[in-house]
Amino acid sequence: MTTVLIADDQPLQRMGFKMLLDGTPGMTVVGEASGGAEAVRMIDQSRPDVVLMDVRMPGMDGIEATRRITAAGSRTRVLILTTFELDEYVYAGLRAGASGFLLKDARPEELIAAIRAVAAGDSVVAPSLTRKLMDAYLQESAPATSEDPRLGALSEREREVLEAIGQGATNTEIAERFTLTESTVKKHVGRVLFKIGARDRIQAVIFAYDNGLVHPR
Repeated sequence: MTTVLIADDQPLQRMGFKMLLDGTPGMTVVGEASGGAEAVRMIDQSRPDVVLMDVRMPGMDGIEATRRITAAGSRTRVLILTTFELDEYVYAGLRAGASGFLLKDARPEELIAAIRAVAAGDSVVAPSLTRKLMDAYLQESAPATSEDPRLGALSEREREVLEAIGQGATNTEIAERFTLTESTVKKHVGRVLFKIGARDRIQAVIFAYDNGLVHPR
């Protein structure tokens, strides 16, 4: 059973999400929060698998709540929901440790799939926004002036896989590029994430950009 906490300051929005999720087999809503501070408190109590996090909420916003959740080492993963395609708060959310984001007008099946993916440890970014998001935000961040020591722990193949992840390649695309099976790619990806200390692929993308392995177009 995948457990979900909904954090949104709009009651009707929370009601709609709750009706959808509680009506989905294998998924249940364990709580609703109207603000970031309340979401942080409720996560400590209910420890959901995923929190659907709105960005703009009174008091503590979704970005600060996400930062506190991830900094505390919580097992709960954050899926940010936003109204606007190029919302600057989403950029900050990824830096804060969110496992992904979707637009609020996503289809119900897309939201369900995203929650399941994030709960399973994957990252989710609305497909139409991935490249725009990383290019628009990360071009403002200067790469590290010296090589991160974590890169030295990677094998040559793992470094190639990290670079491909940074370019937004899927496991299938990585497998085709290096003539590997997808199961082998998954093992490489898992080792890369472990060695660089990344929770998910989004953090790996940011790590690759920060260390100059890939560059914004």
